[in-house]
Amino acid sequence: MSGQPTDQRSPIEDRLRRSLEDESGVGKPLSRRARQTRRTVEAYLRAGGVPRYMERLRDIDAELSLHTYRLQRVYRALQAACRGDAEEFARRWRARASAWRLDRVNELIREHNMWYPIETRLPMDPRTGDYIRRGGRSYRRDEVGPAWILERFPSSLERPER
Repeated sequence: MSGQPTDQRSPIEDRLRRSLEDESGVGKPLSRRARQTRRTVEAYLRAGGVPRYMERLRDIDAELSLHTYRLQRVYRALQAACRGDAEEFARRWRARASAWRLDRVNELIREHNMWYPIETRLPMDPRTGDYIRRGGRSYRRDEVGPAWILERFPSSLERPER
């Protein structure tokens, strides 16, 4: 032997040690905690991007806004077409509200109601067996239908508030 101490590390261990060091001289080395934190798929998915429940809530709000905009246009057009005939307008508007398709937004609302407590890890109240409310409000959203439409756009010839 040449009298030099032999390195007991394997080539892989040596490569890992070097990969933890910043060879560029810029910045500071990773903390011990950062080096020892387990990398998992779950942690990666939690850390990256907007959480799904936020995307879904944004989609619900966008769908409702789009429906409100379209309903307002149809509502005004029907008012003009009925030319002040309140009974005709009410009959036609209620029929229109009943036929309005809200399937997509209601599917998003059902998904939200099912997955929100799991995705946000809401704690459960052992007394009620339901998830604890956030800010005193339930996370659940009601599905929308003809009553939702008529609440915003009444079947009378008065101007809607929205």
